[in-house]
Amino acid sequence: MDPNYSPYVLVVTCAILVLGLGAIILLLNRILGPRRMTREKAIPYESGVDPVSHPRQRFSVKFYMTAILFLVFDLEVVFIFPWARKYSDFLADEAFAGVALGGMLVFLTVLTLGLVYEWKRGAMNWE
Repeated sequence: MDPNYSPYVLVVTCAILVLGLGAIILLLNRILGPRRMTREKAIPYESGVDPVSHPRQRFSVKFYMTAILFLVFDLEVVFIFPWARKYSDFLADEAFAGVALGGMLVFLTVLTLGLVYEWKRGAMNWE
């Protein structure tokens, strides 16, 4: 390899070329592109359907409670599956089998108490 050669020359040259061509394309688009503002172009796009309400409307707290409950119990499943997969290995060590089962029972008890609390507070009611 030539001792006077610097690999940074190639990187800088490519960066200048890319940025220059990008700027030229954007400039040509701005100069040559049509600009006819219509009502359809001015409204927000919502899957091809005209919007029927204000986009900043308030949602009921029940939607957020449902989302949080879903996340909590979805994470529960994420933690239970690996534990269940490894539980047969935990049974091989008699001293650790009880600790592994007890830890999971505590975890499930806390989540069950959380579910009962949310149920009593009315997070599941959609009236």
